Amino acid sequence: MNVLILTGKFGMGHLAAACSLRQQLLQGFPNAAVTVEDFPAYVLPNASAAIYKIFDLVVTHGSHLFNTYYKLTALGHADARPPMEGLFLDKLAELLEMRRPDVVIATHPLCAQIVSRLKEEVVRKENRCLDLPLITCITDVSSHPEWINRNTDCYLVPSSEVGRNLEQKGVSAARICVTGIPVREEFRRLAEKRAAINPENRKGTELLIMGGGLGLLPGNRSFYDALHRIPNVHITVITGHNEKLFRKLAGCWENVQLLGYVDRVWEYLMTADMIVTKPGGITLFESIYAKVPIFVWPPSLCQECSNARWILEQGIGWVAERKDCAEDIRKILTDKMSLVRAAACMEQVQRQLEAEAVSRLMEVIAASQEVAA
Repeated sequence: MNVLILTGKFGMGHLAAACSLRQQLLQGFPNAAVTVEDFPAYVLPNASAAIYKIFDLVVTHGSHLFNTYYKLTALGHADARPPMEGLFLDKLAELLEMRRPDVVIATHPLCAQIVSRLKEEVVRKENRCLDLPLITCITDVSSHPEWINRNTDCYLVPSSEVGRNLEQKGVSAARICVTGIPVREEFRRLAEKRAAINPENRKGTELLIMGGGLGLLPGNRSFYDALHRIPNVHITVITGHNEKLFRKLAGCWENVQLLGYVDRVWEYLMTADMIVTKPGGITLFESIYAKVPIFVWPPSLCQECSNARWILEQGIGWVAERKDCAEDIRKILTDKMSLVRAAACMEQVQRQLEAEAVSRLMEVIAASQEVAA
């Protein structure tokens, strides 16, 4: 089995999902060849770094521009034509010829659109079917039309709600697998490890604060001052690549551990009683598997609004009304039963995900390709 996973670094969530899928597939099928490809970087090797940087700047400082684009495309239809379609199609054909995959998985909508379009072009120009299954992995709690393409063979969706929304938009239920958003195995095992920790060894309450790779966190010291004053609470702040904030906060409080970019986030999530972070899809499901209640900043991007709304609907956490929300955090941390209820809801959400969904999916692929899984 040769699997090609196409992704893009428009934010780190799409790449993280791709790497997590690769890890899961290799665990289930150790003889498989599974490759993750940054497709925009493959197509535009000399320009992709600048494109990604511009995207990060827009998300950080011009979210209104991104949201305008997102809302306009949400009014459109499925099977949208991506920009520079011709170039992307030619490079995809080249990549497929080189890699010869049995199946393609897309964790970014652009990648799914291009693969779907290529399958259609082969039928139109060559009057033959491109017998290549396309699996689309949706990385937010969203059913935005950009994810939907007629030549997609299977959708990995984060929740049953997203599955129902896809059905309402014309996707067959047989093509939908409710898998959650893929996370690394280390996060999937966290709940078991957390349960094994002796309560007598715990010293107070542990609060984890993260702002993603870009370190999108409150910049005012008064916020951290207020958290510092909450009794019997130890705080870990991960600033990511936000070096300016790291220098500003370093050494200010003895009960605040300050970290820069961290690869092994699961080590800090394992001991946390609550995580405060931005409402990204990957971090949301990492928290669900760890059963760590989540408190999120006010969403600034449209897909984050969908994630935040789902958090409230499922009862697995809270959404701040403003960035300066230290008092709200204090009230939750001092109400232990609210944390217990949120963790219980997380367990319920986890149970709703299809057991061994990735394994079932690969069995379907193997059968369709008549290869041994």
